[in-house]
Amino acid sequence: MTSLSGITPSGRLTLGNHLGALRRFTDPDGFYFVANLHAMTTRHDPRRLAGLTREFATLMLAAGVPEGTVFVQSDVPAHAQLAYLLECTSYVGELFRMVQYKEKGKGRPMTRASLLTYPCLMAADILLYGAERVPVGGDQDQHVELARDIAIRFNREYGETFVVPELAKAALAMRVKDLAEPTAKMSKSAADNAVGTIRLLDPPDVIRRQIMRAVTDSENEVRHDEVNKPGVTNLLEILAACTDADPFELAASYTSYGDLKRDVADAVLAVIEPLQKEFARLATDPGAIDAMLAQGRDRAIEASTPRLQAATRAMGLAGSAP
Repeated sequence: MTSLSGITPSGRLTLGNHLGALRRFTDPDGFYFVANLHAMTTRHDPRRLAGLTREFATLMLAAGVPEGTVFVQSDVPAHAQLAYLLECTSYVGELFRMVQYKEKGKGRPMTRASLLTYPCLMAADILLYGAERVPVGGDQDQHVELARDIAIRFNREYGETFVVPELAKAALAMRVKDLAEPTAKMSKSAADNAVGTIRLLDPPDVIRRQIMRAVTDSENEVRHDEVNKPGVTNLLEILAACTDADPFELAASYTSYGDLKRDVADAVLAVIEPLQKEFARLATDPGAIDAMLAQGRDRAIEASTPRLQAATRAMGLAGSAP
């Protein structure tokens, strides 16, 4: 069962990205990419985008994502080419209903057209490779459902061309919250000085300090309760995700917030420090990184070209309709 996923370089990668995404990218036959085309749907600094794209790709490799599966989206032209074909298969109404467009673009001045149509690019990302399962966060569920709808519609109108993918939801790891605002997701798009975000390349002392300052409450009772104790619950879930334990069982092991925070810090650093060391090692050999990304690119081009060609022919291009 082919697995596929991408991460948009819209900010520095966080602990949540690692627990919920990078460490799930384990399929040696999968396709895992830096979705840099998606980062262009809003105003951006080109040099920052280029730097983050490289950083993301290196972190994916450092995290152990299988060699030959990692590539940069813009290096595979089929993504943009199929996206246009799928725009010709999609309806304005369904794109206007996308939650992210409503939140980030609707009614705002100078909203880029690509923000409205980027679900078609995401659908292209998925459908190009015949992916059967798509591991994404909850904020992308709606876009995967649209990709399913587009695939079904395309197959019905133009002939069987695409695999209709399934959404692979994460259980615990995708619920990592901001340490300062535990009702909000830990976001890589947060400001660089955001104290509630643990970034994968933050120094260990900074990570420990942020965790020890994490928001809890005044009760000093450790229990898993998302509604009434979001800060404590977030710490329990981070610890559980780092140690493959059950957060409810962990809660019974603690009588103070201080002990819980110290163990969370130790567990997080046990996950992050090896990743940082491997990142530093890879960064000393840019040529090796280039070679691994080229291997992933070539494999992605080889895998995506037949389906792009099939879709092109099915829609009546490339000479004549089948």
